[in-house]
Amino acid sequence: MSIKDFTKKIKGLGRTVRPRPIRIRELQDDLFLGLIIILVAFGAFGLGRLSKIEGAKTPIYIENAPTVTADTFATASSTAAPSLNVPATSSTQLMGSKNGKKYYYPWCAGANRIADANRIYFTSKADAESRGYTPSSTCNGL
Repeated sequence: MSIKDFTKKIKGLGRTVRPRPIRIRELQDDLFLGLIIILVAFGAFGLGRLSKIEGAKTPIYIENAPTVTADTFATASSTAAPSLNVPATSSTQLMGSKNGKKYYYPWCAGANRIADANRIYFTSKADAESRGYTPSSTCNGL
Protein backbone atom coordinates (compact mmCIF):
# COMPACT_ATOMS: atom_id res chain seq x y z
CA MET A 1 0.00 0.00 0.00
CA SER A 2 1.22 3.41 -0.91
CA ILE A 3 0.71 6.75 0.73
CA LYS A 4 -1.89 7.66 -1.89
CA ASP A 5 -3.93 4.64 -0.93
CA PHE A 6 -3.82 5.59 2.74
CA THR A 7 -4.94 9.15 2.03
CA LYS A 8 -7.84 7.93 -0.14
CA LYS A 9 -8.87 5.53 2.58
CA ILE A 10 -8.71 8.21 5.26
CA LYS A 11 -10.58 10.77 3.14
CA GLY A 12 -13.13 8.15 2.24
CA LEU A 13 -13.84 7.44 5.92
CA GLY A 14 -14.78 11.05 6.46
CA ARG A 15 -17.41 10.90 3.74
CA THR A 16 -18.95 7.64 4.85
CA VAL A 17 -19.29 8.51 8.55
CA ARG A 18 -22.73 9.86 9.29
CA PRO A 19 -23.44 12.05 12.34
CA ARG A 20 -24.96 10.11 15.20
CA PRO A 21 -28.34 11.22 16.51
CA ILE A 22 -28.20 12.72 20.00
CA ARG A 23 -29.46 10.31 22.56
CA ILE A 24 -31.36 11.89 25.43
CA ARG A 25 -30.11 9.37 27.96
CA GLU A 26 -26.45 10.12 27.18
CA LEU A 27 -27.13 13.87 27.37
CA GLN A 28 -28.72 13.47 30.82
CA ASP A 29 -25.78 11.41 32.05
CA ASP A 30 -23.30 14.01 30.78
CA LEU A 31 -25.19 16.88 32.41
CA PHE A 32 -25.45 14.98 35.69
CA LEU A 33 -21.72 14.22 35.68
CA GLY A 34 -20.88 17.87 34.93
CA LEU A 35 -23.16 19.05 37.73
CA ILE A 36 -21.55 16.64 40.20
CA ILE A 37 -18.06 17.87 39.25
CA ILE A 38 -19.08 21.52 39.72
CA LEU A 39 -20.74 20.84 43.09
CA VAL A 40 -17.70 18.93 44.36
CA ALA A 41 -15.44 21.80 43.28
CA PHE A 42 -17.58 24.40 45.11
CA GLY A 43 -17.80 22.20 48.20
CA ALA A 44 -14.04 21.68 48.32
CA PHE A 45 -13.43 25.40 47.90
CA GLY A 46 -15.91 26.26 50.67
CA LEU A 47 -14.46 23.73 53.09
CA GLY A 48 -10.97 25.00 52.39
CA ARG A 49 -12.02 28.58 53.17
CA LEU A 50 -13.84 27.46 56.31
CA SER A 51 -10.84 25.55 57.62
CA LYS A 52 -8.62 28.60 57.10
CA ILE A 53 -11.02 30.83 59.05
CA GLU A 54 -11.40 28.35 61.92
CA GLY A 55 -7.64 27.82 62.15
CA ALA A 56 -6.96 31.55 62.52
CA LYS A 57 -9.05 31.96 65.68
CA THR A 58 -7.11 31.98 68.92
CA PRO A 59 -8.57 29.97 71.78
CA ILE A 60 -9.74 31.69 74.95
CA TYR A 61 -8.19 30.52 78.18
CA ILE A 62 -9.69 31.31 81.59
CA GLU A 63 -7.04 31.58 84.23
CA ASN A 64 -7.67 31.89 87.96
CA ALA A 65 -11.34 31.04 87.62
CA PRO A 66 -13.23 31.25 90.93
CA THR A 67 -14.41 27.95 92.27
CA VAL A 68 -18.14 27.58 92.82
CA THR A 69 -19.38 25.46 95.70
CA ALA A 70 -22.74 24.89 97.37
CA ASP A 71 -21.78 27.39 100.09
CA THR A 72 -21.54 30.13 97.48
CA PHE A 73 -25.24 29.88 96.68
CA ALA A 74 -26.28 29.55 100.33
CA THR A 75 -24.54 32.77 101.36
CA ALA A 76 -25.83 34.69 98.34
CA SER A 77 -29.47 33.89 99.10
CA SER A 78 -29.18 34.68 102.81
CA THR A 79 -28.04 38.25 102.26
CA ALA A 80 -30.69 40.84 101.49
CA ALA A 81 -30.63 42.67 98.20
CA PRO A 82 -29.35 46.22 98.56
CA SER A 83 -32.07 48.84 98.36
CA LEU A 84 -31.71 51.80 96.08
CA ASN A 85 -32.15 55.20 97.64
CA VAL A 86 -33.79 57.10 94.81
CA PRO A 87 -35.69 60.23 95.69
CA ALA A 88 -39.35 60.21 94.71
CA THR A 89 -39.14 63.56 92.97
CA SER A 90 -36.15 65.20 91.44
CA SER A 91 -35.55 68.89 91.05
CA THR A 92 -35.25 68.31 87.30
CA GLN A 93 -38.36 66.19 86.79
CA LEU A 94 -39.73 68.42 83.99
CA MET A 95 -38.12 70.92 81.67
CA GLY A 96 -39.12 73.63 79.23
CA SER A 97 -37.60 76.38 77.14
CA LYS A 98 -37.28 80.08 77.95
CA ASN A 99 -38.50 80.83 74.43
CA GLY A 100 -41.45 78.40 74.34
CA LYS A 101 -44.54 77.55 76.37
CA LYS A 102 -44.37 73.71 76.40
CA TYR A 103 -42.85 71.45 79.06
CA TYR A 104 -41.32 67.99 78.57
CA TYR A 105 -39.78 65.09 80.42
CA PRO A 106 -35.97 65.24 80.10
CA TRP A 107 -35.90 62.04 78.02
CA CYS A 108 -38.40 63.23 75.38
CA ALA A 109 -37.24 64.06 71.86
CA GLY A 110 -38.49 67.63 72.12
CA ALA A 111 -36.43 68.24 75.25
CA ASN A 112 -33.25 67.16 73.48
CA ARG A 113 -33.69 69.97 70.93
CA ILE A 114 -33.65 72.68 73.62
CA ALA A 115 -30.27 74.38 73.99
CA ASP A 116 -28.67 74.12 77.44
CA ALA A 117 -28.69 77.90 77.89
CA ASN A 118 -32.47 78.07 77.25
CA ARG A 119 -33.57 75.23 79.57
CA ILE A 120 -35.85 75.83 82.56
CA TYR A 121 -36.48 73.05 85.07
CA PHE A 122 -39.73 72.46 86.99
CA THR A 123 -40.32 70.30 90.06
CA SER A 124 -43.87 69.25 89.14
CA LYS A 125 -46.61 69.65 86.54
CA ALA A 126 -48.38 72.14 88.79
CA ASP A 127 -45.23 74.25 88.97
CA ALA A 128 -44.90 74.28 85.16
CA GLU A 129 -48.57 75.08 84.61
CA SER A 130 -48.51 77.87 87.22
CA ARG A 131 -45.77 79.56 85.13
CA GLY A 132 -47.97 79.37 82.01
CA TYR A 133 -46.47 76.25 80.37
CA THR A 134 -48.63 73.51 78.81
CA PRO A 135 -47.74 69.82 78.31
CA SER A 136 -46.17 68.89 74.99
CA SER A 137 -48.26 66.68 72.72
CA THR A 138 -45.13 64.92 71.40
CA CYS A 139 -44.07 63.68 74.84
CA ASN A 140 -46.13 60.65 75.90
CA GLY A 141 -47.37 60.46 79.47
CA LEU A 142 -47.81 64.17 80.15
